[in-house]
Amino acid sequence: MPTYRSDTPSHPPVSFPEYRSNVLRAPHRPFVLLPQRLGEITGPLLGEGRVGPHDNDLTLGHDGEPQGQRIIVSGRVLDGDGRPVAGTLLEVWQANAGGRYRHDADRHPAPLDPHFTGVGRTITDAEGRYSFTTIHPGAYPWRNHDNAWRPAHIHFSLFGTAFTQRLITQMYFPGDPLFDQDPIFNSVRDPKARAAMVARFDLGTTVPEWALGYRWDIVLRGKNPTPLEEEDDDE
Repeated sequence: MPTYRSDTPSHPPVSFPEYRSNVLRAPHRPFVLLPQRLGEITGPLLGEGRVGPHDNDLTLGHDGEPQGQRIIVSGRVLDGDGRPVAGTLLEVWQANAGGRYRHDADRHPAPLDPHFTGVGRTITDAEGRYSFTTIHPGAYPWRNHDNAWRPAHIHFSLFGTAFTQRLITQMYFPGDPLFDQDPIFNSVRDPKARAAMVARFDLGTTVPEWALGYRWDIVLRGKNPTPLEEEDDDE
């Protein structure tokens, strides 16, 4: 049976002191590497039956249009050898255009949008392709350090070819002025790996007079994987 590839040093460390709450919850003992077993690749899969026809459009399903800049985020999910990962469940969640999550624990004094819940999901096609229609999220404060603000981002969760190959990460937008002071973004120490978390503007998927397009490919493991990131407390 094949074994998993080791993660590269491009991933952030388990404990990163600049991210204050991470230090309190990070493991203090070495990880124990478990061997891959047959049940991981023959176990339950999260397939098409769990996804509705419009689950990938976060602007639908409400009584009106959400506020903010409409965007289309699309790309491919690839394995470590560049092959498409077909049929994988991909989920997203994000803040609204004002930088607020639809969550009871979010106390940021920005308005809630009654026409935006900020969650969606889809299944990759045979070529590993996915697409989400949503609203550009806003930045928000998070009290990690003095005058701390998170850059605009969208959370992604997806599964590879086995149930245990779940990746949770964050996609960022090009040119954000908050990158330099964000410890979560900078916990990824390799500049090339950090760049892999930033989507690029894509005129080809931009719809005239309707939505801006962004392209972001996700690589599971391999030589140049998409970094696995910690989640911040406000999410």
